[in-house]
Amino acid sequence: MSKTNPREVTLRFLAQPTDVNFGGKVHGGTVMKWIDQAGYACAVGWSGRYCVTVYVGGIRFYKPVLLGSMVEVSARVLYTGRTSMHIAVDVQAGDLKDGEFSKTTHCVMVFVATNDHGNPTPVPEWVPHSESELIDHAYAQRLMELRKGIEEEMGQRV
Repeated sequence: MSKTNPREVTLRFLAQPTDVNFGGKVHGGTVMKWIDQAGYACAVGWSGRYCVTVYVGGIRFYKPVLLGSMVEVSARVLYTGRTSMHIAVDVQAGDLKDGEFSKTTHCVMVFVATNDHGNPTPVPEWVPHSESELIDHAYAQRLMELRKGIEEEMGQRV
């Protein structure tokens, strides 16, 4: 059997009573946990290595996830560095009865693959081919440039 490196992963969850906050909506922290799980699954699937989260940026909650909703958390590789992977994660939720889903959350994560000693290790390069893949790749590069400015600014506060 040959090894493949899937670029995308989708996890599905049912929003349960244990997931909700006092307002009756799913906790933002629960959504963030799902995001981290999908991002991790995508990073490990791509790299074939244990991966660690090194950055989560621009998380945007568009609308709440409701109790009983089917939740789909999709992660896809946008860009690869030598040891890192930039992964977009989108959350959609909807009512199973009518099948209507809408985007609730979006963010970009950076994972680093590690070797058996916990040190960064190279990952397979992802090369975009289609127009949508080229758009994803350019998006990741723009975010990397923006992040440099953010990190510089935040570094002054340490």
